[in-house]
Amino acid sequence: MDARFLGIPELAEAPSVAVVVDVMRAFTVAAWAFAQGAEKIVLAESPDEALALKACHPRWLALKDGPPAPGFDAVNSPGLLRSVDLGGRTVVQKTTAGTVGALAVKEASLVLCAGFVVAEATARLLRTRARDGVTFVVTGEDGQADEDLACAQYIALRAGGAVTDATGFLDRAGRSRAAYELAHGVRQGVHPDDIALCLELDRFPFAMVATPEDSLMVLRPHAVPPPADGAPL
Repeated sequence: MDARFLGIPELAEAPSVAVVVDVMRAFTVAAWAFAQGAEKIVLAESPDEALALKACHPRWLALKDGPPAPGFDAVNSPGLLRSVDLGGRTVVQKTTAGTVGALAVKEASLVLCAGFVVAEATARLLRTRARDGVTFVVTGEDGQADEDLACAQYIALRAGGAVTDATGFLDRAGRSRAAYELAHGVRQGVHPDDIALCLELDRFPFAMVATPEDSLMVLRPHAVPPPADGAPL
């Protein structure tokens, strides 16, 4: 499989298939939101848009990076979100990198959002849907975030059918700048378990697909069946 790894500023045109990777923490949080029962996640362009969408839809919940803020119901922390009942709810998410990356490739024919927690399901979906190559959008640090690059490289190898030990990729993510900042209080709105939760490989059996719906970019879980016994991984 032909794979390219680009930062958001390097996206000159919409690719055919894009995997937008944000390990710490946007798409780990998104996966947890679905695990807690959320129906869909609307990816907002700005905090103001997130609050405006919530104002128009009183049952929607708004979520952002950083510390708690007026009007927002949650912060971008898997450790804090995992105890919230989101059954049937819509979540509006605005983050510094992950949602920006997904909106930057909204014209692609297939947009997947990923982290380690959905790595294998993402790779399996790519095997069936990405015959002509994949662009991995490394969202953090203008494409230099090692936790996102490590995850993207791992998914690319698995999508290509390689039997790959994830240990080295997870170790890189655990030593990344983002992990350091989460561990040392540089970032706000953090739970002590956030790093460990972001490094849980294949915690969830679904991929996450973003598609345009009524002028919004909407993320939904996509069940990916495991391979049949004896079938190639």
